[in-house]
Amino acid sequence: MIKKVELLDGKPLEVASHAALRCYQSEDPKIGQIIDVEGRLFIPSHHTTLQHAKSFFTFSIEGISVGDIIFGLHMVHPFYNSDERSGRYCATMFLEPDFYGMEKYIKGYWPNIKKKELKDVLDYIRMGVDLYQKNISVATEVAKKLIKKERPFVSEKYLEANAPKIAQEQLRMFISVIFPTGLDFTVNLTVLAALHRTAWTPAMQHVVSEMVRIVLEKHPELGFMFNPDKKNLNEWSMELPKEEDVNVAKQPNHRLLALSGENNFILPDSADTHPIDLLHFRPKYMDNSIGEIRTRISISAATMHQDQRHRTIRRGEPSFTGKFYLPPILSEIGLDQEAKKYLTEWIRIGKNVPGTLAMILAPYGAMVSYDKAGSFNAVVHEQGKRLCWCAQEEIYHAGLFLRQAIEKECGKQSKLLQIFEPPCYRTGKCAEGGRYCGRDIKLRKNGDYFVKRKI
Repeated sequence: MIKKVELLDGKPLEVASHAALRCYQSEDPKIGQIIDVEGRLFIPSHHTTLQHAKSFFTFSIEGISVGDIIFGLHMVHPFYNSDERSGRYCATMFLEPDFYGMEKYIKGYWPNIKKKELKDVLDYIRMGVDLYQKNISVATEVAKKLIKKERPFVSEKYLEANAPKIAQEQLRMFISVIFPTGLDFTVNLTVLAALHRTAWTPAMQHVVSEMVRIVLEKHPELGFMFNPDKKNLNEWSMELPKEEDVNVAKQPNHRLLALSGENNFILPDSADTHPIDLLHFRPKYMDNSIGEIRTRISISAATMHQDQRHRTIRRGEPSFTGKFYLPPILSEIGLDQEAKKYLTEWIRIGKNVPGTLAMILAPYGAMVSYDKAGSFNAVVHEQGKRLCWCAQEEIYHAGLFLRQAIEKECGKQSKLLQIFEPPCYRTGKCAEGGRYCGRDIKLRKNGDYFVKRKI
């Protein structure tokens, strides 16, 4: 019989030592005994011992730019958890922008910027805000019209609540990602030590330094993990696109590059995906972790930000494409030329400022391209509700185009296609309750359920 199951409690070095002693000795270790963690664990890279209880820290971060999250905190590694203020729902972010705060942000992290370049940057930011504010009312009315057209059973309550949100979601393409936001951000000790050695933008370097300072104030004995001489002082940024490449795109692009293991795919039971995803935990789905889908995607910076949240998907280094994503509402209003002009202005001013600043001045609508790869289990989790009409329009179409590519590659009978089905297609019932989108679910029986949409 199992002799004991108990909850460990102790300081970080005590818990790490307990884990190490568990490996090194035959008897049950006692919490409180501390070994030479630096010499025996940290330097030899026995870092699993530093990833147990009391080694995770949650930070509340306020005032960081959206861009320093997209192209910073969230961009490379998957070893974090975060919850961020929504640019889809928090209307005051764009209706009452903190221009003074953004100016301070620029001066604080790029103190050598010249007055003319600073004025150009601020004028560019205001240009996007003006486009947003001048068009938000008409965009909301267009959203209402399109909702009624596409969703015949929509309720008046849903219409009034969601039309402004959808208009904001699409019109924010003209907003620069330098806009401030807030998030709760959780990492463990080894991740924080890695970020300390790699942070590549001035704001990212500052926020990581603050996280380190806070941890060391509480646990000064951990100082050996954060050698000041190892702190990264180098910067990295994405290259600006060329002005001659500037254009408008009215849909994302998602291409299938490679597919392996399709014949061994095990279709998950719906009970194993909701409300808790069990696919990485049940033995019968282990072969799904070997099968893989590789793709190349081109999407807006706004949707890249959302795409990053699925951390079991691997991603390659992104690049700006030179295209501006113009969602259907903006296309209906006729903002094509404004989109080209705004993207061109970003590139123009970006040439005269540091690369890390130019990168986070990108508009939400600036399109990026990168490769993706994920196991079947990872893709099932990622795509779970992407073809639900409650998903954002661009995310929906990225999922739809991947579904179409797999259907072309594997045929209409492929079990993989069932990964790309909203719950209502399988059951005939909306899984969102009061958030029912109003679409005609009966089309699942006698119509094309996987169509392009504008809302």
